[in-house]
Amino acid sequence: MSLLQVMVNEGLVPCGEEEMKRRNAIDKLKKIVVEWVKTVTYQRGLPKKYLKFASGTILTYGSYGLGVYNSESDIDALCVGPYFATIAEDFFIVLHNMLASSPEVSELHCVKDAKVPLMRFKFDGISIDLPYARLKVISIPENVDVFNPFFLKNIDDTSWKSLSGVRANRSILHLVPNIEVFQAVLRCIKLWAKRRGVYANLLGFFGGIHLAVLSAFICQRHPSASLSALILLLFKTFALWPWPTPVILQDQIARPFIPTHDKVSWMPIQLPCSPYEFCHSNITRSTFYKIRTEFLRGHMLTKDMLSPDFDWNILFEPFPYARKYGLFVKIFLSACDKDELGDWVGWVKSRFRCLLVKLEELLGFCDPNPTEYIDTDASEPNVTFYWGLPTGRADLINAELVEEYFLKSIDHGLNQVSTGTMKLSIVKAYQLPKKGDQLTALERKNSKTCWRVVDGNRKKTPPQPKYKPHCAESAGDYLPTNENPEFPSAGG
Repeated sequence: MSLLQVMVNEGLVPCGEEEMKRRNAIDKLKKIVVEWVKTVTYQRGLPKKYLKFASGTILTYGSYGLGVYNSESDIDALCVGPYFATIAEDFFIVLHNMLASSPEVSELHCVKDAKVPLMRFKFDGISIDLPYARLKVISIPENVDVFNPFFLKNIDDTSWKSLSGVRANRSILHLVPNIEVFQAVLRCIKLWAKRRGVYANLLGFFGGIHLAVLSAFICQRHPSASLSALILLLFKTFALWPWPTPVILQDQIARPFIPTHDKVSWMPIQLPCSPYEFCHSNITRSTFYKIRTEFLRGHMLTKDMLSPDFDWNILFEPFPYARKYGLFVKIFLSACDKDELGDWVGWVKSRFRCLLVKLEELLGFCDPNPTEYIDTDASEPNVTFYWGLPTGRADLINAELVEEYFLKSIDHGLNQVSTGTMKLSIVKAYQLPKKGDQLTALERKNSKTCWRVVDGNRKKTPPQPKYKPHCAESAGDYLPTNENPEFPSAGG
C-alpha cells in the first residue's frame, strides 16, 4: 500500500480526463489519415473502385501503447498506409500539408534523417511522434494484425523498422501473465530510472523498450508475486545478472549469443518481437557501470522492504550529482530562437555518444547527466548539460581539443539541419546551478530529440566555440572505472 501511495503522490497514474484527451486526439488523427489515403488515391489516378476501399490507420506503441503514460508523456503513433502512398512524396508532403492546415496541430517538424523517419508535432497540445509504414495492400484494417505474414510480405526496410515498436509492445502485453501488475512495475522502474539518471537512450542509458522487457521478464518468472515483491526481485535479478548474457523473454527462439566488440554486447536485451534482433542500445563502459551500480543500490535498499521503517521514497531519491562529483564537463547549447534551439539540441544529442566515448578514452569514466538545464545568465535561448567526471583528473583533459573533436562529429551531415552554438568547458561542483544539494532539474517539457529538415540553400551559421577553462583540484568522490569490479559500490 505504501508503494501504491508513492505512485499516486508522484502522479504516475493519469486521471480519466487525460485518457479521454489522448483517445480523442488519436481518433481525430485516424480520420485525417483516412482522408489522406483517399486524397492520395485520387491524386494517383487509381481506379474509382479504389476510393471506396483504400484506407489507412494509426497504431499506438511506446508508453501510451503499454498503458504506462502520465500527463507529461507524448504519444508514439504509427501511420500505416497502402502500397501506393510513398513516404517521400505522400507522407512527408501531402500528409504534412494536411496536418499543417489542421487547427489542432502545432509545432510540426519533419525528421527525415533519423533511423526511423517521422513527423513530430503537437495535436491538441499533446506531443506526437508519427513514423510511417506502408503495406503491400490497398486497404488497412483499423487494428491491423502486425504479425500476419500477409501484411508483412515484401515490405521495405523502413516500414519494417517502423512496425517494430508496435510489434514489440504487443508481444510484451501478450507474454506477461498480468498486464495491470506489469504496468505498475514498469511505472515504478521508469520513475526510478529517471530519478537515478539512467533513463536516456541517446546518452548511453536505458530507453523505454529496455525497461519494458526487463519488467516483463520479472513478471514472467514470478507470475503470482505482489507488486512490491516484483520490484525487489527485479533489483536482485539484474544487480547480479551475468552480463553480457542476454535477457530474453520466454516463448522466444534464442539464438546463440557470441560476445563481440559491438556496443550491443554490454547489456544485450532481445527485442521481444524478433528472435534475431536486440533492442537498439547506446550503452558504453561508463553507463554500463552506472546502471549496474544503481541496480545494486536498489537491491541493497529493497532487501529491507519488510523493515518497519522502510521508506520507498529513498529508492526514488534523485541522484546526487553535486555530492558525487567535484568536476563536470559543461555543454552549453544555444540558438537564435526557441524553435531553432529544439532542432539544434536534438541534433547535438543524437551525436552525444561520440563525446561520451571520447571522454571515456581520456578519463576512463564519465557520467552523462540526462537532465537539461537552462542557463539563466545567458541572454539567448539555451540548454545546458553537466556530465560528472572523475575528480582530480582535470590535467588529463584539454577541453578545447575535445570541443574541436566533438564539433567535427556534429558538423557531419549538418547542412540539412538548423544550427546554433556549442560551448564546452570544465567546471567545478560549486559552479553548478544552485537549487538544493541534489543538482535538481530545471527541465524542459517534452524535450525528446527533434530537428527539422530545412531549405538546403539556406546559409549555415557554423557554431562559434568559446572556451575559458576552469581547472579543478581534487574534490569529492567519484565512481572509478579503471577496473571492472564484479560488484561495484552502490554509492549514495
